[in-house]
Amino acid sequence: MYDSMDSSDSTLVPPVLPFTSYTDARPAVERLVEIYTRNTAFIRDAFAEYAKGGHIQRRRVRAYYPAIRIKVSTYQEVDSRLSYGHVVEPGVYMTTITQPALYFDYLLEQIGLLIKNHGVPVEVGESDMPIPLHFAFPEGQYVEGVYSDSLLGVALRDHFDVPDLAVTDDAIVNGTWQGKPGEPLPLAPFTAPRVDYSLHRLQHYTATAPQHFQNFVVFTNYQFYVDEFFQWAKEMLAQGEGGYTCLVEPGNVITPAGPGAEAVGIPLTRMPQMPSYHLVRERHSGITLINIGIGPSNAKTITDHVAVLRPSAWLMLGHCAGLRTTQRLGDYVLAHGYVRQDHVLDDDLPTWVPVPPLAEIQIALEQAVADVSGLSGWELKRIMRTGTVASIDNRNWELRDHHEPVRRLSQSRAIALDMESATIAANGFRFRVPYGTLLCVSDKPLHGELKLPGMASDFYRTQVSRHLHIGMRALELLRDMPKERLHSRKLRSFIETAFK
Repeated sequence: MYDSMDSSDSTLVPPVLPFTSYTDARPAVERLVEIYTRNTAFIRDAFAEYAKGGHIQRRRVRAYYPAIRIKVSTYQEVDSRLSYGHVVEPGVYMTTITQPALYFDYLLEQIGLLIKNHGVPVEVGESDMPIPLHFAFPEGQYVEGVYSDSLLGVALRDHFDVPDLAVTDDAIVNGTWQGKPGEPLPLAPFTAPRVDYSLHRLQHYTATAPQHFQNFVVFTNYQFYVDEFFQWAKEMLAQGEGGYTCLVEPGNVITPAGPGAEAVGIPLTRMPQMPSYHLVRERHSGITLINIGIGPSNAKTITDHVAVLRPSAWLMLGHCAGLRTTQRLGDYVLAHGYVRQDHVLDDDLPTWVPVPPLAEIQIALEQAVADVSGLSGWELKRIMRTGTVASIDNRNWELRDHHEPVRRLSQSRAIALDMESATIAANGFRFRVPYGTLLCVSDKPLHGELKLPGMASDFYRTQVSRHLHIGMRALELLRDMPKERLHSRKLRSFIETAFK
C-alpha cells in the first residue's frame, strides 16, 4: 500500500504519477478520475489503519489532487465570439481538480476546447496540493460520523492534512489573484479545495448530494413555488414528458419517471435550511429548485456554493414589493438593472461595478411570459414591466422614515424592491454564471397595499400560479440554446481563465 515515501519529512505518499500529454479530451479526463480515485482511497485506507492503532500512527500520510496543465507558446487567434475555451496570452496554465467523475462532461468540454483552439496537448498529472482527509471521504460519509471523538483531536493534524482556509478562497474569480514568480497561471475559476468546500456545504444546506444538481437552477423565497414545482415535476414524470428521468427531494429521496412510480428513500423529518429539489435529465440538463428563504445572506451563501458546479444559468423567481401606482398585485417584474443595498457582496464586488442584463436571459424570460400568459407585444405590458429592482437587507424598511429611501428609489427609477435578487444577479456576474430575475408583485407598501392576509385578488392568485411555469419555460428555452451563446461575453474580464 505505502509504496513511496517523501524522504524530506518521512511522509508516506502513493507512488508519484508524472504529467502525461494528451491530445484527446476523453482519456485526459479518464486519467484525472484514475488519479483522484487512487489518491483518495490511499488516504481513506491510511486513516482506517490509523483508527485501529496501526503503525501509521507514527507517520504522516499525504496524497495530492490531480491537475491539468497546458503550455501555450504563441498568441492564438480564436473566434472572437467565444467567451471561454482559450487562454488570452502565452504561458503555462494549471488548475487542480477534485471529483472529476462528477465533473466529467464539464471537463470533457473544457479540455476539448483547449486542445481544439490552441492545437497543443494538455498534460494531466499530480499537483503539489494535498487532499485534506475530510474531503477524501465519499458523499454521505464523514470523519466525525464514522470515528470516535478521541481520534479527532489535535493529534490528527500531525498525521493527515485537514482543510486549510489559507488556500480556500475566491481570489481567482474576484480578480485579486497574485501568483508567485514562476507559478502557473490559473486555468479554472476555482481550485480543488475551494470546490470541495462548497460541495460539502451544498450537502449540508440543501440535504441533497451534489451529483443530483442540474445545470439550470431556480432560486425562490416562497414555499408556494416549491409546492408548485413538486406538483409539476410529478406530472411531467408520470406523463413521461420533457425527457426527465426522476425527481430528487431533500434526503436524496428519488421518484423515478413512469405512471404510479413510488419514491425510493426515507423522507426527512426535519427540513434543511435551504431545501433543494431536482428534476433530473440526462447530462445534468434538468432543473434544480432551491428555496433560499428570506434575505441577502442566504442568497449569497447558496450561490457561493452552487457556483462551483458551473451551472448553465440561474434565475430568481420570487415575490417583491411593487413601487409604481400602475402596478397591480400579481404583475411581473423583469429586472434589467439592480440597486444593490444588500451589502453582503460589497467586499467581493464593489457597488460601483454595474451588473448588466444578459440579452439571452432577458429574451428567454420575456418569451416565456408570452408563451404562458398567451399575451404578446403591447398587450404583454399589461402584466409585466421591465426595469430596475432594488434589493435591501432590512425587511422592515417601511418602519423607518421614508423620505431618504423613497427618494433614492425614485432617483434609481426602481420599479420593485426585494431582498435577494440583486445578490443572486451580482454573484452570477461575479462567478460568470448567466443570471436573470423575474418577480411577482405581492404588495405595494408605498401605496397602502401591504402584505397582509386576505388582500390577494383572483388576478394575483392566477399570476402566482403561472409564475413558476414561466420560469420553467424560460429554462427550457435556455436549454435549447447553444452553450457558447448562453455564456455571455459580458461575464468575462480582461484576463480570464480558459474554463468557464
